[in-house]
Amino acid sequence: KMGAPPGAYMGSSQPQQPAPHMPQPPPQHSHQQQLPVHHQQQPPALHQHAQPLQQQPPQLQQPPQLQQPPQLQQPPQLQQPPQLQQPPMHQQQPPQFQQHQPGPPPKGMPLQPGQFVPRQATPQESAPPGIPRAPGQAPPPPGHGPPMTATPDQQLSNQMGNLQLSRRPPQPMGPRQPYTSQPPYPYPSPPGAAPPPTQFYGPGGVPPQGTQANGPGSLGPPPGPGYGGPAAPPMPASHPTMPAPPQQQQRKLDPDQMPSPIQVIEDDRKAHGGPFYTNKRGQVPPLVTTDFIVHDEGICSPRFMRSTIYSVPCTPEMLRQTALPFALCISPFARQAPGESALPLSDFGEEGPVRCNRCKAYMCPLMQFIDGGRRFQCVFCKATTEVPPSYFAHLDHLGQRSDKFQRPELCLGSYEIVATKEYCKNSVFPQPPAFLFLLDVSYNSIRNGLVHIFCSHIQTILQELPRSEGESESKVRVGFITYSSVVHFYNLKASLAQPQMLVVPDVHDMFVPLLDGCLVSVQEASSLIDSLLEQIPVMFGETRETETVLGSAIQAGLEALKAAECSGKLFVMHTSLPIADAPGKLKNRDDRKLLGTDKEKSVLTPQSPFYNQLGQECVAAGCCVDLFLFHNAYVDVATVGQVAKMTGGQVYKYTYFQSTADKALVQRESNVQGLQEDVEGARFLEDLRRDISQPTAFDAVMRVRTSTGIRPTDFYGNYYMANTTDVELAAVDCNKCVAVEIKYDDKLSEEEGAFVQVALLYTTCGGQRRLRIHNLALATCSQMADMYRNCDLDTIVNFLSKQAVRQLLEQSPRQVRDGCIGRGAQMLAAYRKHCASPSSSGQLILPECMKLLPLYLNCMLKSDALAGGPELTTDDRSFAMLSLCSMDVASTVAYFYPRLLPLHDVDVDSLELPTALRCTAEKIREDGCYLLENGIHMFLWIGMAVDPDFLQNVFAQPVAARIDIDKTSLLELNTPISRRVRDIIARVRMERQRCMRLTLVRQGDKMELVFRQFLVEDRHGDLGPSYVDFLCHLHKEIRNLLS
Repeated sequence: KMGAPPGAYMGSSQPQQPAPHMPQPPPQHSHQQQLPVHHQQQPPALHQHAQPLQQQPPQLQQPPQLQQPPQLQQPPQLQQPPQLQQPPMHQQQPPQFQQHQPGPPPKGMPLQPGQFVPRQATPQESAPPGIPRAPGQAPPPPGHGPPMTATPDQQLSNQMGNLQLSRRPPQPMGPRQPYTSQPPYPYPSPPGAAPPPTQFYGPGGVPPQGTQANGPGSLGPPPGPGYGGPAAPPMPASHPTMPAPPQQQQRKLDPDQMPSPIQVIEDDRKAHGGPFYTNKRGQVPPLVTTDFIVHDEGICSPRFMRSTIYSVPCTPEMLRQTALPFALCISPFARQAPGESALPLSDFGEEGPVRCNRCKAYMCPLMQFIDGGRRFQCVFCKATTEVPPSYFAHLDHLGQRSDKFQRPELCLGSYEIVATKEYCKNSVFPQPPAFLFLLDVSYNSIRNGLVHIFCSHIQTILQELPRSEGESESKVRVGFITYSSVVHFYNLKASLAQPQMLVVPDVHDMFVPLLDGCLVSVQEASSLIDSLLEQIPVMFGETRETETVLGSAIQAGLEALKAAECSGKLFVMHTSLPIADAPGKLKNRDDRKLLGTDKEKSVLTPQSPFYNQLGQECVAAGCCVDLFLFHNAYVDVATVGQVAKMTGGQVYKYTYFQSTADKALVQRESNVQGLQEDVEGARFLEDLRRDISQPTAFDAVMRVRTSTGIRPTDFYGNYYMANTTDVELAAVDCNKCVAVEIKYDDKLSEEEGAFVQVALLYTTCGGQRRLRIHNLALATCSQMADMYRNCDLDTIVNFLSKQAVRQLLEQSPRQVRDGCIGRGAQMLAAYRKHCASPSSSGQLILPECMKLLPLYLNCMLKSDALAGGPELTTDDRSFAMLSLCSMDVASTVAYFYPRLLPLHDVDVDSLELPTALRCTAEKIREDGCYLLENGIHMFLWIGMAVDPDFLQNVFAQPVAARIDIDKTSLLELNTPISRRVRDIIARVRMERQRCMRLTLVRQGDKMELVFRQFLVEDRHGDLGPSYVDFLCHLHKEIRNLLS
């Protein structure tokens, strides 16, 4: 457990020769001479030396042998060349950390290999030279870490000690440990000097007696092999009363000393919370987790568009060396924070907006007016265009137009423009959009309560239809279609006394059987809608039809929108695999054993091109499709979800849905006596309400324009492209995000910068055709350090994850995984090689803006979308992949690194959310209660030793064992702590795009295994390594690249 000579850990180009006396090392110098043995040169000698030492304890504490300063500095051993061979992954030493700021190397000698570094950081590096121990200083006194021959566990401990992170101090349980004069932090020591004994565990791989590895009552690390295979077998320990379990022998480091997302988020909130002014080219925005108010001063808000890098390299070769992605994540209709100004509307009259004659870019603050204001030079293509006489204005002494601050397009980065007839289909202004509800009325839909809960509550939800600003009533029309093996239309014309049903039995040739009355105003036909919703459950209450059509039903909705000559959205409520003889008929091909293998593409890709073709037809008509799936068996989400993906829609999935809207019917059909509360039905209604009421653009077309030298190439998200430039979106709401990769055409100028303009042509909910413009200005650089200093890791992770999902449909899972790890290693290796100061190869140097890249990369590769566990079904995996495709940056951050909130010690008088904890089992105690959520799932973990008063006030039970964990909601108790906990859950739900189902997890129950998989910093058996294991593997890849 003592220090190691320089060069013993670092891989170099020359092999290391073992010392002549290696087979029989003296006991007092074993810490210096066992290092070559650690590299697997003489494995059998480990056990031969370890056993006699434990059988002769008196020899371990001989003062004359412990205090021999001349032998601590043996020149021949200090000059041994490093060994080239790398140890296996499970024995590889973890890297030393330096969270590094780009810049010139610091003055002075570089850090020597194997040297310990203090944890305190300077602004330049977190590993400055420390205060070395005097050459003649004696090792610690007897009883504080005497030298002995290293067992395999001690060798692993020596390796862990070389990581530039302090070990976890022992947590006292009984008597206080003896005080030593060693400092609390490991200062640099000369080779051979013993580190502070309080920083190390015992030889058996466990803390000394009286300490615990995880703290009292903590939830220990989950079992399972790490990245390098199973843990080493337990060796004889110096504390026989505390045998070391295998899963604890590699947990010797304090995870709190590794880069923490919780700390990074908190630091960014303190540094960048508040106002954010967009007046500087290439300015890196705050993190998506930070609350800030955007003041638009010529560049668009980061809520609308983010870039992976804000200092763009002048040459493509520099970008290629770093492997950093150059991409944009665009959310054109993102929600603005309270206090931010709504986008202003400009009206250019019948002449239309002012544009560049060459590239057709729209007028923006980046344009430069010349010739006294008679012409302007386009910042994107450098062409000059005459200013229309009606738009002319004089320039001031600074070359700025006199009306600059009276026109939004001249002073703001985001704004809207009223479109003329030339921007409309057939030069005709569009009609207001319509919403069509397609309801499955088969046996399954009646039995699980879907029909009843929909018909009971949809009229209330319709009161929240979107409306334009300043309008008291919504112009969106609605209609209803039901289907099983045939399709039913309903005439809701206001002049009728009762609604009329029209049946189309020929599902192979779908048409609309009525010319008027299919789409009506909610206000005008309110009584007919109420009558219809009352009759539908009665008409189909006794049905025994189990086969359903889906493709024909969507075609029916599409034809209805075409007949009304308007765009709109279809809300499809479906329950089973469409096996009826009709277009879009599917077969059951479910085989979850293929997941994770090279053959998984056969169940994750669409089995039929029908739904892709149907999606293209819907996009052409401006028809978006949102799928609500209520299934108890396989429904082939990978295939039916394509129609939602291509139209800019969304898929909602409710597995084993059971609504108790009609308890008598459910009990009669299933003989269920005890029914839980109708939380599933409430979750569906909340999702439907949000989907209907959220800001949405219809029949949209988006184009991305860039300045000379770069161009958009690949697009990722829910969309359809008929050509290489226009992204067609039947609808786009505030939650949708499209990622765009940028490639080089030529070199860039460091003085001019790089510019991007996103133009979205769309129809409002009131039927007005508009243009929404977003402008972004990026800096250019010739130094690689500037790239790493001005990158956005959250956006990088969002883009890499969407790229990986697409690659999964074309490559094997291992190829995708290796490609992601290789690219991450190349990013960090390029920084180490070109930007960091010279240092030992045993140190992992991380750029400040990307110090969480290893963590997020590991979380991404372990997520359900890219990996998934054995309990994941094929539909679950496809659903996760589809959801990830359209996530914005904030959603991907929460999805990959869930939020863990302690609830047992919350302040009942506070209005803020409790401080989040790192997502690891070491932060969970058995006397605590924790809320974990990632935007899709929500868990409430209850320890078995929670305070009875807390349990009584929140769950109405004094002990955890009596809590009914089958419930999916908390009791509404009239206690302060109950109200506070329910408020926290409600607030978390409102922050996310979906209404998450609450799952109660009691310590020790089977659901705890599922809960553990969301503790992403821990090891998950075969699913993925822990944070530490992945760092070791990534560091090995970096060293291989550098060598």
